Amino acid sequence: SQTARFLRAEKVIQALPGRAHQMDAGYREATGEVVLFLHADTRLEPGWSEAVLRALNDPDVAGGAFELRFDAPGFLYRWIERGVGLRSRLGGLPYGDQALFVRKRLLDRAGGIDPVPIFEDLDLVGLIKRGGRLALLRERAWTSARRYARNGLFRQLLRNNAALAGYLLDVERARIARWYRRRPAA
Repeated sequence: SQTARFLRAEKVIQALPGRAHQMDAGYREATGEVVLFLHADTRLEPGWSEAVLRALNDPDVAGGAFELRFDAPGFLYRWIERGVGLRSRLGGLPYGDQALFVRKRLLDRAGGIDPVPIFEDLDLVGLIKRGGRLALLRERAWTSARRYARNGLFRQLLRNNAALAGYLLDVERARIARWYRRRPAA
């Protein structure tokens, strides 16, 4: 793609549609000992790689995530960020927009990323926790607030939490995905 060429990507691969398929394809091409999954609308602060290496110096750490920040001003976004921090620290459930990293050997043992229609990030977090400790770094992953702006901040927050409740209650993922991906009425 033009963006990949502009960013001087070493390699551009193609995968089936869907984040889980794309993550699996990327992991299979990775040659290092650690795989970091970064959403296209997310950027990491300088010093992120050193922070990952510091965390992984502890052999009990299997992977981790960064602290979420939105690229939009406003008290309500800061409030959501605090809620995400609590969910991550107390519930051990960071999401993919927090840039998840994992030791590649864990993915190798698991056979890669399962081709699920939604919550592949929470599956990855589960894999990390089964393999060792989940490190929550203070360095930030800055992510786009466009979905909140487009759908309405409170409406999107409710949608996210309703989808998470479905996941935790073991509702069929395809059903959650169909519901979640419907654009709410304006």
